[in-house]
Amino acid sequence: MLLNLIPEPSVERLLSLTRLLDHLDVQFITSSEIESRTGWSSNTIRKDISYIEGSFASPVGYDRQKLATAIKSTLGLDKVQRFCVVGLGRLGSAYLHYSVFREEGYELVAGFDSSVNRIEILHSPVPLYPAYKMGEVISRFQITLALLCVPPEEAQKTAERLVTAGIKGIINFAPVVLQVPEGVHVRNVNVVDELRAISATIQCS
Repeated sequence: MLLNLIPEPSVERLLSLTRLLDHLDVQFITSSEIESRTGWSSNTIRKDISYIEGSFASPVGYDRQKLATAIKSTLGLDKVQRFCVVGLGRLGSAYLHYSVFREEGYELVAGFDSSVNRIEILHSPVPLYPAYKMGEVISRFQITLALLCVPPEEAQKTAERLVTAGIKGIINFAPVVLQVPEGVHVRNVNVVDELRAISATIQCS
């Protein structure tokens, strides 16, 4: 089953399911037990899992470890992905020291900033480069993903430079809507939007 045939909502749930499975200490789990832990219906769970190729079902439920492995393989999470951080202010520089990335299969290989002075004074476990070297470094290390932590007024032009350099996925922390060509994927992360969403959920519940 090709990944591009799986609906985006199913991909989101499968990612959450993987995190759940990784933290359980059982050998088998049923769709009803997943429902009780997630709130998704058993039918939805079974439909999502039907997109996953592999042998993980049994008369007593899904083999937890085999199912988690199969989901990761189908979604391409079983391969190490290289990424960079662009914009080394407070947010971007904090991610330079976030050790969980490697544990989850992501290798942070470079940080970029337009301020050469900032690059020189920051202490970082990964190499730091001036922004004008993005094209060269991204190509050299075959980086495909980027965390975009620049100010709003710099976000679009920086995203365009990342796309030109070969970046295929951008996590955008700037509160702007990026315009990118087809084939490049953007995820917008805005804490205020998340607060609004959960507040609305509480009000409507």
